[in-house]
Amino acid sequence: MNSYRIAVIPGDGIGNEVTPAALRVLERAGTRHGARFDWTSFPWGSAHYFEHGRMMPADALERLRPFDAIFFGAVGDPRIQDNVTLNGLLLPIRRGFDQYACVRPAVLYPGVRAPLAGRQPGEIDFVVVRENTEGEYAQIGGALHTGGPDEVAIQSAVFTRHGTERIIRFAFDLARQRAKKQRLTSVTKSNAQGFSMGFWDRVFTEVAREYPDIRTDSLLVDAACMDLVRRPQDFDVIVASNLFGDILTDLSAAITGSLGLAPSGNLNPPRTFPSMFEPVHGSAPDIAGRGIANPMAAMLAGAMMLEFLGETAAARNMESAVLRVLADQRELTADLGGTGTTESVTAAVLEMVGNAR
Repeated sequence: MNSYRIAVIPGDGIGNEVTPAALRVLERAGTRHGARFDWTSFPWGSAHYFEHGRMMPADALERLRPFDAIFFGAVGDPRIQDNVTLNGLLLPIRRGFDQYACVRPAVLYPGVRAPLAGRQPGEIDFVVVRENTEGEYAQIGGALHTGGPDEVAIQSAVFTRHGTERIIRFAFDLARQRAKKQRLTSVTKSNAQGFSMGFWDRVFTEVAREYPDIRTDSLLVDAACMDLVRRPQDFDVIVASNLFGDILTDLSAAITGSLGLAPSGNLNPPRTFPSMFEPVHGSAPDIAGRGIANPMAAMLAGAMMLEFLGETAAARNMESAVLRVLADQRELTADLGGTGTTESVTAAVLEMVGNAR
């Protein structure tokens, strides 16, 4: 039996509800397929901030470094500015462990109604690859004359050849693995951001020469958003910078039915550091503590973690169990039009994992 050490950071809000639900399903799938997990939970997040003045301890990365993977819940509290919570917890982990490839699938599953008219299950099936460590989210900048009439704020985006080339090449390799379309779309805003995005376009063109078997497109981010709504079935793999990838993945979740179905993997492809897996829905303070949060995105993130760890059979079992509950439609949470609870959905998925053939 393979054994894995997994760091668990439930974080804030509904992260404390969907994370335990996903862990129960991971345990069941692991037991069925010969994988054992040693969970270590870290109570970091906004509560830690209120008590200690920081989102996680100063030695947090050193404490996380020995683990095989990190399973993350959510971060955010309405009493704290989002830039404080993100830059105090999630972003330092992504950058510190060089998790440069953020992979976010977008699939219209059976049993889920898309807000786009006439779209059928399986018709929307693409992946957004987001550069995760530099770009617009690099914390370079500052403020001058804060609070006064002459206040100035400067935020710099950073694009290196190393960072840009490796994420584009990662996206090409992923497109090559996907058997259906083998198509890669690069998204920028080079008509307005001629230096950084023009550089990205040039690197994309250079790397594309190494992949003659992959069809390529380059779209401006506004056109890409429009086309994701008009003709989402045309997309296969999308690669974008940190900011544009973030925006496109929220739109992707919306057109496929719910943020409650959107998983994410923050990958360190060379595996020199642990990768981190999480749902993308955030802490949802408006429903936290009510027991109605959809745990499926966390469960699908768990399946992504299993796949990355090499536990392919367990990953497929877990993903299939979620999809069967969706298709059955008897246990769905309110975001999917149902009346189910976090617990009832979890129970249904556990049963499906146990009944897998």
